[in-house]
Amino acid sequence: MTLLRNIGNTNIQITPIAMGCWPISGVTSVDVTEQASLATLNAAFDSGIHFFDTAYCYGYEGESERLIARALGEKRDQIVIATKGGIHWSGTKQIRDASPERIKRECDESLERLNTDRVELYYLHGPDPEIPVSDSAGAFKELLEAGKILSVGVSNFTLDQLQEFAAVCPISAYQPRYNMLQREIEADRLPWCIENQVSVMVYWPLMKGLLAGKLARYHQFAPEDGRQKYPMFHGEEWEKNQDFLDQLRSLAEEFNCTIAQVVIRWTIQQTGITCALCGAKRPEQIEENAEVLNFELSASQIESINHLIQQRGPICS
Repeated sequence: MTLLRNIGNTNIQITPIAMGCWPISGVTSVDVTEQASLATLNAAFDSGIHFFDTAYCYGYEGESERLIARALGEKRDQIVIATKGGIHWSGTKQIRDASPERIKRECDESLERLNTDRVELYYLHGPDPEIPVSDSAGAFKELLEAGKILSVGVSNFTLDQLQEFAAVCPISAYQPRYNMLQREIEADRLPWCIENQVSVMVYWPLMKGLLAGKLARYHQFAPEDGRQKYPMFHGEEWEKNQDFLDQLRSLAEEFNCTIAQVVIRWTIQQTGITCALCGAKRPEQIEENAEVLNFELSASQIESINHLIQQRGPICS
């Protein structure tokens, strides 16, 4: 029953779930292998997901983009690729550079890594405090006019930055964080996107794996696990989240779903949300997430979930 959705007001159609390809880069995720990453990309496609979200900086040497080319190159005309520019690595340090010259260079290098002549969606990965947003937007407009990118997106922007960018170059997609407990975009950016026909492609729908419900209350994080730096994984916030998950687990059992499936389905049924990015590094993870393409939550089920969310309250992040 998968219903495709358009990117903005373009005719590019996508599944309402994208495979987020940060985990397969292996930068912050543990136990990542090349074999598993390639298998996960193929499992996503075989499960009905044809939208893949990556970035120039997903991997110190563009590993994520290269893996997509290797796994799905023969299926290029059957998939939609989104990638991003404006952040790169210098050693193990991320550098923001959204200068027009850098944006155009990174786009060309991404196309080469992906072994393609175009990407369907190209994002400015984040604003550069040293470069006016309007200057970055000019580079994206050039790439759009050259046919190297078929639509334009921005990520992690404020409302003012969205408006400034859109005054120079049309925006088709906006990528912020959003999930059951982190809903700040509902105050201003989401209404603006709805009004301006901008698709909202959200990351962290599972709150970095927390809302998948598979991290036990007594879970001990490996030293190299990057999630430890977030307050949501510690102390009182951790305990509140585990209490919330216990209640959500009961609903999921009643709905005959996993917690992750309930969370993702709830997300893509929210007004104005076009797509949820679901990161994965193993086939079984993306296969479980893809199951949500086959059902919808009823109005009464949504109401029950919203009651639990209201009781939990917003997270301190």
